[in-house]
Amino acid sequence: MAANNRLKNQHLLWRAAFGPMAENAADLDTFSSKKLWSLLLKTSSRQPDKIEVAQNLVDGMVNGVQGLATMDAVARQEMARRRRIASQDELKNLNILWLNEMINSEAQLREKMSLFWHGHFACRVVNSYFQQELLHIIRTNAIGNFSDLLRDVSKSPSMLQFLNNQQNRKSHPNENFAREVMELFTMGRGNYTETDIKEAARAFTGWGFDARGQFVFRQNQHDPGSKTFLGQTGNFTGDDILDILLQQKQTANYITKKIYKYFVNENVDEAKAQWLGARFYSNKYDIQKLLEDIYTSDWFYEEKNIGSKIKSPVELIVGIRRFLPLEMDNDAAQLLFQKVLGQVLFYPPNVAGWPGGRSWIDSSTLMVRLQMPQVFAAKESINIRPKTDDDVNMGQMIDDNLRIRRNKMYADKGGSADIDWLVVNKIFEKTPRENLAQKISDTLLQTSSRVNSALLAKYLNAESRENYIKSAVVNLMSTPEYQLC
Repeated sequence: MAANNRLKNQHLLWRAAFGPMAENAADLDTFSSKKLWSLLLKTSSRQPDKIEVAQNLVDGMVNGVQGLATMDAVARQEMARRRRIASQDELKNLNILWLNEMINSEAQLREKMSLFWHGHFACRVVNSYFQQELLHIIRTNAIGNFSDLLRDVSKSPSMLQFLNNQQNRKSHPNENFAREVMELFTMGRGNYTETDIKEAARAFTGWGFDARGQFVFRQNQHDPGSKTFLGQTGNFTGDDILDILLQQKQTANYITKKIYKYFVNENVDEAKAQWLGARFYSNKYDIQKLLEDIYTSDWFYEEKNIGSKIKSPVELIVGIRRFLPLEMDNDAAQLLFQKVLGQVLFYPPNVAGWPGGRSWIDSSTLMVRLQMPQVFAAKESINIRPKTDDDVNMGQMIDDNLRIRRNKMYADKGGSADIDWLVVNKIFEKTPRENLAQKISDTLLQTSSRVNSALLAKYLNAESRENYIKSAVVNLMSTPEYQLC
């Protein structure tokens, strides 16, 4: 069965962006997907403003280094401790500010691709200035050219520190950076030898950063000798290694397949992925053209690709907040949700980033996912819980006392919010009352399965049209089906 216009547009918005925003959700029935894609491109065309939380950290680092000579060991330890705490606080601010961009920015395509690259170039350093600069590199190049993105990320102090290249010297080569550049950033495991790693590490000797967090090439620490890498021989530098990696069609295929799994379907159609990879290579790693090949194709909108992806925690939080215009009691509560659900921005679990897919869901994270919309709406006087004679609580299976305790726990941490329901009500203003439940389901859910209408009716507050919409939206967002896009 072919997807209707609304379903196709919602599919595009969930994959190329973070889902529909309440203000434009009503228009998705009539908008063409091609026109919507053009709009996504247009709104993401402008270069992003830098998100800054650590303007003074660089000076602090320089002053700190200059003052080290006059400090005793205890004073140095205390200064390092204070700087670490300040960086942690600034990283939390960076997290919230970027999350707000994902929610509110018109540049949805840019921010969504930035989230993908944030996982691809996974980096975990507790240095707010370094992370801020790396994020700006990623957001600037997110839909530009992969070659530029790879070079800029590889020379960022954040990545050089995380992968130990600051310690990579000709007398003692450190292979960590070279290995991960090949395994995770470009070709993927199994497409190079241990000798290639050793030779690449020699080429990257001397790459580092100074006390101001600027990339430097330290000539006296670089191994200038001849190196043989992926069948080519020369006095290679780090830039030469990146050039050779980009010459490999395997790099284009690896990146393309990863993008296909993230944005189309975890079950990769090998023929389509190979075609996309060849196009990506011939288009000289133009990311926008690769995305255009995907999002303007008929096969992207096939039924098997719609509603097949488990939303990551960040996608879930941002998607709810785009559809429900709300003011959090405390924005920092979103960090708590990220932590509980397993995706804290700037804190990937390891160098490979978040595995995604089914790893997002277990018995405890699913419970929190199903509860989150009700936590946000906890201030509402509407009845968003079942009648007392129901034995199934819309997938939550918790008693009323536990629900109250849970809401209070999150509310104490600022987890509840004030929701602007007027904007949400406007989406459905032309929908007859008898069709409301179906229309709200079609707007919120991407899956072919639907919540049983008789079961849903037991949970809805029918005292007024407004309360009916509120209770339907919150309860449908609290279903397993809403976890998929």
